[in-house]
Amino acid sequence: MTPPAIEATGLCRSFGEHVVLDGIDLAVPEGTIFALLGPNGAGKTVTVRILTTSLRADAGRARVAGHDVAGEPDAVRAAIGVTGQFAAVDGLLTGEENLRLMADLHRLGRRRGRSRVAELLERFDLTEVAGKIAATYSGGTRRRLDLAMGLVGTPQVLFLDEPTTGLDPRSRRAVWEIVRGLVADGVTVFLTTQYLEEADQLADRIAVLDHGRLVAQGTPDELKRLIPGGHVRLRFADPTGLRAAAGLLDVPAGDDPLTLRVPSDGSVGALRALLARLDGPATEVESLSLHLPDLDDVFLALTGRPTTEKVTLG
Repeated sequence: MTPPAIEATGLCRSFGEHVVLDGIDLAVPEGTIFALLGPNGAGKTVTVRILTTSLRADAGRARVAGHDVAGEPDAVRAAIGVTGQFAAVDGLLTGEENLRLMADLHRLGRRRGRSRVAELLERFDLTEVAGKIAATYSGGTRRRLDLAMGLVGTPQVLFLDEPTTGLDPRSRRAVWEIVRGLVADGVTVFLTTQYLEEADQLADRIAVLDHGRLVAQGTPDELKRLIPGGHVRLRFADPTGLRAAAGLLDVPAGDDPLTLRVPSDGSVGALRALLARLDGPATEVESLSLHLPDLDDVFLALTGRPTTEKVTLG
């Protein structure tokens, strides 16, 4: 089996008496998007700093791109790209100059560096603004440049720490498309975000971090099934069919004479079993729709806080 692109076991970190991480275990397969969610102060950024070698863990082990974070930090840094919460763009340089600076830092050499810069300018739709001072860029354009700068070294693993904070919905979706394209090319993405829709749209797997502990992990749909409230909405051609189905399923009829709400976890097996019980002319279903709790519901249930709540430590 291919080893995970990111693997952590028992990561712990404290600042004085405050425990930020309390035994974190993670495994992120290659070529996937992994989202780490949690309230402000849950330990998301500390986790990223440990995995990117800018902060040492007090205990535990971690490997990124096959290299030990503590024992082989240079090898880890050579294999990763990092985009933080705030764009690391030099506003006094042009977009092209920012990218050339990164190419020099990666020691790509003159010819290879110029080729890589030209490639990234085109890929991130920055060619027309390449010669303009970055301070004049819009927020979305600055973020695209920041992402491009993180990819100059062709990383195997890209860490995105709240990459769309402050962007308008259109710019945010543009960044999403860029991230999807990177993963299609084989890059592994580790994402932290405050936008639950972002995690739902992008992530193959999600972990929820609260008070330094992982309280849940799974695919977006698996996490939604942890929370009660999922149901199937069945619509019938006439009230007679609805009443027959309500009696068969032992669920109360609602105010709508043609629509019946049946509790369900949304799994394929549960849907098959439900339809098998209704397989008869007296209970013919005209249409059905599945309704599951969203990630906001999951977040609130697991952390006890709404996504908009702010706490003091990052």
